[in-house]
Amino acid sequence: MPFCPRAPSDRVVRSSSGEPSVVFFDMDDTIFDHSLTSRAALEVVRRREPRLATLSLDRLWRTYLDHLSAADLTLGSVGHSPAFYARARAARFRALARDAGWNCSAAEARDLSTLYRKEYLRRRRAVPGAVSLVRRVARSRPVGIVTNNQVAEQEEKLAFLGLTRSVDYLIISEAVGAEKPSREIFHAALRAARARPHEAVMVGDSWTNDVLGARGAGIRPVWFNRFGRPRPTRHRVAEVTSFRPAPPVERVLRLGPRRSAPPTR
Repeated sequence: MPFCPRAPSDRVVRSSSGEPSVVFFDMDDTIFDHSLTSRAALEVVRRREPRLATLSLDRLWRTYLDHLSAADLTLGSVGHSPAFYARARAARFRALARDAGWNCSAAEARDLSTLYRKEYLRRRRAVPGAVSLVRRVARSRPVGIVTNNQVAEQEEKLAFLGLTRSVDYLIISEAVGAEKPSREIFHAALRAARARPHEAVMVGDSWTNDVLGARGAGIRPVWFNRFGRPRPTRHRVAEVTSFRPAPPVERVLRLGPRRSAPPTR
């Protein structure tokens, strides 16, 4: 069952005039800053391993993200163990070494992966403005997070960000048994929030997973495009490039005036 940090019984909001009754956010690269945390960790790895320095930091980072995206599409994120993900990270570093012209051994790849993971955890951060935006939204209506990944890892990220008490619904692919962009995970989120598709809005950085996935489930998407990427398709979708300042984002989300005090929980 989807994990719900707070009981939803007093958080069902029925809004009018196109306002959403629930706001869903993606986790990674929408609230939790995976990309720039990854870049900072890779910078340390590149300094420690000169054979990776044949690639610029920018190219190393983008190539790593490409390998990560390819692995996500091939393997998915449902039902795998922590050891599986450790092996997958090591495989990505072996592929990254090949891109740098280095025939990396399995042991060397594991060492690089271990160093990367240590630095990633040490340097992790929130997307600028995301935490305050989520807390603002949570004062007026339920908030959910719809994310691919393992339950334990995403719950820990939510706690690290200090948002456990601000999020009503944490919908994770491992628990649901389905991943974005499939309709099943969005339907699970709607069931948890007791909302109909037209009563929800989904904010996320991935055009495929968050924008097209939400549209496929009948949910209005808002694309978080902080890196200024071109639109992969011609779908007309609202877009925000930053969560700072918050009021313009709230207008894009079509949120009405905020309550003077938080609702009783």
